Amino acid sequence: MRKTVLTCGVILAVGASIATAQKITACGATFPEAVYQKWFSLYHTAHPGVEINYTANGSGGGVKGVTDGTVDFGASDSPMSDTELSAAKGKILHFPTVLGGVVLTYNIPGVSQDLKFSGDTISGIYLGKITKWNDKALVADNPGVKLPAEDIVPVHRTDSSGTTFIFTDYLSKVSPEWKSKVGAAKAVSWPASPLGGAQSSGVTGLLKQTPYSIGYIELLWALQNKLSYGLVKNSSGTFVKASMESVSEAAAGVTMPDDFRVSISNASGKNAYPISSFTWMLIPAQIPDAGKAKAVKDFLAWMLGEGQKVAPTLFFAPLPKAVVAKEEKQLALLGGAGHASAAKPEASEKGQK
Repeated sequence: MRKTVLTCGVILAVGASIATAQKITACGATFPEAVYQKWFSLYHTAHPGVEINYTANGSGGGVKGVTDGTVDFGASDSPMSDTELSAAKGKILHFPTVLGGVVLTYNIPGVSQDLKFSGDTISGIYLGKITKWNDKALVADNPGVKLPAEDIVPVHRTDSSGTTFIFTDYLSKVSPEWKSKVGAAKAVSWPASPLGGAQSSGVTGLLKQTPYSIGYIELLWALQNKLSYGLVKNSSGTFVKASMESVSEAAAGVTMPDDFRVSISNASGKNAYPISSFTWMLIPAQIPDAGKAKAVKDFLAWMLGEGQKVAPTLFFAPLPKAVVAKEEKQLALLGGAGHASAAKPEASEKGQK
């Protein structure tokens, strides 16, 4: 009888714990979705009282959600600009989470080799100046590869996308013409890419079903879908294939600013992959619900420690130790209503450079 009562007591205690669980909502970037969902699942298993529900609706969705206050935090593959930060209801802190690479994937029947792409070639394709797979610029990048005399079909993201920002940020650094005509943003007017898909899944689907197409997606999506992806020429003149190691090298020489808004595309380093980026969680410095504030803060502390060990299993590079240490200090700025808030962002649009 006593055992039964104790068991019932345990059941009642568990039931009470579940009833008072902190439910946290978040949305944003598709780029790190796989690692985020893995993190949230593992964290919930270890901490049943915290449930984080994440909707991958693109970086633009993450910025909008945290700006409007419709979610507890957002996620983006591009830092918020000063203009976006000013539009938010309260101060937003950037927490880098992992490093990843955006790859050039292609569907060319009969071509199985890893192709090479220089910055001029990539920008030329998306500017509409290079329209055939056997264009002399592509032939020069790929000596010995028999490229077909077929039209190139460039594919792009149609939603407000951090992946697009990373890609166009890189193009703006390697091509003055791209920078002046198109620029870097989460959504741009594409000069020569009439075919577009929503989110990573949409672009991936189009690439798989469209012969002679080329597009930009996250490394994990290319690997999971068995899509060919090329080597990209970096600022040192080396053609580099995206990997955890080459993405990590892109961040090796970064000087992280206090607000964590930084670009590492076209980084120096002999083996640095040039279309690399941090990705960020966008956390309100003041979360009105004290319970949620503590839950978010505790999760971030876990993410910066145990969570980093998960990243390589999903082909994301963990954060440099110096960045982790800097973020751990920023954790002190988080709290519930009335807690000390963060310093204002610097008055430059460096988040969009």
